[in-house]
Amino acid sequence: MSAGYRVVVQKDYLKFSAAHFIAYKGFREPLHGHNYQVSVAISGAVGADGYVLDFGIVKRATRAVCEELDERVLVPERSDCLTVVREGPSVVLTYEDGARFLFPEADCVLLPIVHASAEELAAYVLSRLRAELDPHAVRGLAEIEVGVSEAPGQAAYCRAAL
Repeated sequence: MSAGYRVVVQKDYLKFSAAHFIAYKGFREPLHGHNYQVSVAISGAVGADGYVLDFGIVKRATRAVCEELDERVLVPERSDCLTVVREGPSVVLTYEDGARFLFPEADCVLLPIVHASAEELAAYVLSRLRAELDPHAVRGLAEIEVGVSEAPGQAAYCRAAL
């Protein structure tokens, strides 16, 4: 039986600050923000070069996703209770009770998620990283896990096969 390996990247600079609110039928939080922290764990076999995967590859890919989300309003484009409409240079969110939010489009990132929760953000970041890691699949990578922390001691994790 061969040994299994897991590498973890958790750096202070793998972070983003963003505004969001959770909304589902019958409930909407006030708009607020978090200083999110992202961690990535990858498991697989050690290659002939002594690596599961070069940490630098993981750090660059994760940092790029964090930069896209940083200082933005996170908009769940697939929400079942928010209507999301682009109006000129703006994005208008309308909740089921008629509450409206108007943001400059440049300040928003429209995400293919239903809720702007830490869980769905972890799944989104994972999907983005998985695409970046596809060229490295020949290395025998087995699994990826992404953590998104909203605050110290408060994180959600998403794990998937590679």
